[in-house]
Amino acid sequence: MAREYYDPRGKVILITGAARGIGLAAAKRLSARGAKLALVGLEPELLQAEAAALGGDAAWFHADVTDRDALRDAVESAVTRFGGIDVAIANAGISPVGTVRTLPDDAFERTVAVNLIGVWNTLRATMNPVIERQGYLLTIASLSAPGPAPLMGPYTATKAAAENLTRAMQQEIAHTGTKAGVAYFGFIDTDLVRTGFSHEATQKMQANQPGKLFKPVPVSQAAKAIEQGIERRAQTVVAPWWVRPALLGRGLFEFTFARNGNDPAVAEAVRIADATPWAPSEPADAVSKTPA
Repeated sequence: MAREYYDPRGKVILITGAARGIGLAAAKRLSARGAKLALVGLEPELLQAEAAALGGDAAWFHADVTDRDALRDAVESAVTRFGGIDVAIANAGISPVGTVRTLPDDAFERTVAVNLIGVWNTLRATMNPVIERQGYLLTIASLSAPGPAPLMGPYTATKAAAENLTRAMQQEIAHTGTKAGVAYFGFIDTDLVRTGFSHEATQKMQANQPGKLFKPVPVSQAAKAIEQGIERRAQTVVAPWWVRPALLGRGLFEFTFARNGNDPAVAEAVRIADATPWAPSEPADAVSKTPA
């Protein structure tokens, strides 16, 4: 059976969290392939500048993914501008650093709002236009979905929920000829990851874990994975490469992280995070894709 090839050229691709980070890198790569881009995000000046740089086949729309009405308006405007949507990428996300014990409630609630409700809003708003074209819906999750670790409980919880939401939808829309996928990324070198890694507690965790796990890879790797995922309308998209075997060994991965609780270095990292929790400032476009 021949492998599917879904050519991005001429396709209308909507990306949330598109002003920077993974969203912007993917937009640039897909634009170079001849795709038409609808950039959605919270930073209008950046969005306008990036859309202008991409040229006439790119447009920008200001919307918070947690604002259902604003996001629907953005999607409707994109449909009006381009005549439809072939691919939608639910990419916007945030990642506070802290423990369940002391992270502020509002940081948890905002993470749920962006990373889970925002995905729900994005999929709901774009689903009908994408189904009309038998296209592709992609949710950017994380290796943290199967591999939770200390200090990032809200992030891991929302990424696991977004993963399962998309897997359920995947089955529900299969009969329409439309496909859906989940992207599992390790640490990607974005603004938010760099800021999160500057936290003393995170640095303590880094010192305790295998170097490959915590070493950020260039954002270009995530963008390339998204491009290739669209070409296959893939069920699973990964970056870097070693994430795929990690997914195959989910049980072992979970067991490894479960042992963290008995490690003195992890206990010290938790103590630091309890004393100094950190939550990213808005906007939520600086997307962090982390394995934990």
